[in-house]
Amino acid sequence: MNIPLFTTEEETKLLKEEILNEVERVIDSGKFIMGPDVTEFENEVSTYLGIKHAIGVNSGTDALVIGLKAAGIGVGDEVITTSFTFFATAEAISQVGAKPVFVDVEEDSYNIDVSLIEKQVNENTKAVIPVHLYGHAVDMDPLMNIADKYDLKIVEDVAQAFGSDYKGSKVGTIGDVGCFSFFPTKNLGAYGDGGLITTNSDEIAEIAKMLRVHGSKKKYHNEILGFNSRLDSIQAAILRVKLRRIDEWNEGRKRVANKYIEILDGNENVVLPKSKYYTNHVFHQFTIRVKNGMRDSLQNHLKDEGISTMIYYPVPVHELPLYNHDINLPITNKLKDDALSLPIYPHMSDEIVEKVVSKIINYLRSDSYV
Repeated sequence: MNIPLFTTEEETKLLKEEILNEVERVIDSGKFIMGPDVTEFENEVSTYLGIKHAIGVNSGTDALVIGLKAAGIGVGDEVITTSFTFFATAEAISQVGAKPVFVDVEEDSYNIDVSLIEKQVNENTKAVIPVHLYGHAVDMDPLMNIADKYDLKIVEDVAQAFGSDYKGSKVGTIGDVGCFSFFPTKNLGAYGDGGLITTNSDEIAEIAKMLRVHGSKKKYHNEILGFNSRLDSIQAAILRVKLRRIDEWNEGRKRVANKYIEILDGNENVVLPKSKYYTNHVFHQFTIRVKNGMRDSLQNHLKDEGISTMIYYPVPVHELPLYNHDINLPITNKLKDDALSLPIYPHMSDEIVEKVVSKIINYLRSDSYV
C-alpha cells in the first residue's frame, strides 16, 4: 500500500491534453512574460473571488511581501499574526522591516485567536495578518472591528484557502489585501510557483503592480525600489484551466474530510477538526490531533504501512532561532505536539480513506504504542 499525502495523478489524467494545448498555444504566441494569459487569469480570478483587483506575482511569499509594502507597512512597524503557520508569514513581515508579534490560536480551528489581538495593539502596530489555515476562514468580523478601531491594515494570508468563504464572502476579499499561493499542492495549484495579490483599493493595486516590475509604471521609468515578481504566462494559462474546476475540486476535498469525520467521530484517541458556522471550509489539509502523546508513534506506524502524513508545524515560528520569542502560547505548543495531517486530495476515494482510518483505529486501540 502506498497512499500519498497529496497527488495530482488524477487531475493530470483529466486535464493533461487540455493543459498541453494551452501550453503549446502560449509557446506559439511567444508571449511568456506578462502576456495576455496573465491579464485574462487576473480578470477571471477577480470575477470568481468578487474583488476589484487581482495582481499575479511569482509566489505566495512575494504576494505577502509586496502586499505588505503596498499597504504601507515598513521599518519600525509591528504586525500581529500567528506563530502556528508556515515561516513565510512572519518572514514577509521581517522582509519589509517590520516586527512580527505573535498571538495564540484557537484550539478548535487552529486559526489566530482574534480575542487576543487587541491586547497586543500599541502605537507601533500597523497591521494584522490573519492566516486562513488549512482552508478554514478566520473569524473576520471581530477582526475588522479591531482594525477599524485602531486604523490597522488587514493583510489576509490565503495561501491554504483558495475558494473558502466567510459568511458568503471569499477569503482574500475582506481585508485590505489578500495574498494567495499557487504552489502545486494548493487547492488551486500551478505546475510551478505562482502567487496573487487581491485588493479593492486602487492605490494599493497601483503600488503592487509597480512593485512586481521593479517599481515602474512604464518600462525603464522606475519610480520606487521593487522586485522582479511576475506570474509566468504558462502558469497563468494552466491556472485558467484549473480555476474552472476549483469549486468541484474543493467539494471533493470536503467529501473526503466528511468521510474521515464520519468514521473517526467519537474516537476517544483523536480530536477532529471542526468547521465553524461562518465558513465554507475547503480542507487544504485534514488535520487531526492525536491524544496522549501518541502522535509521533502513530505517524511512524502509518509510514511503515505506506501511508504518508505530515506534521504542520513541529517548530512554531516564534521558537525558531531567527525569532526565539520568549512568550507563552499554550494552544500553539499543544498543537505542535499532537497535530497530524492525513492524506487528502479531491479525487481520493472512500476506499482509500477507509484504509487510512482503519490503520489509525487499529493502532490506537492496540497496546503497540505503549
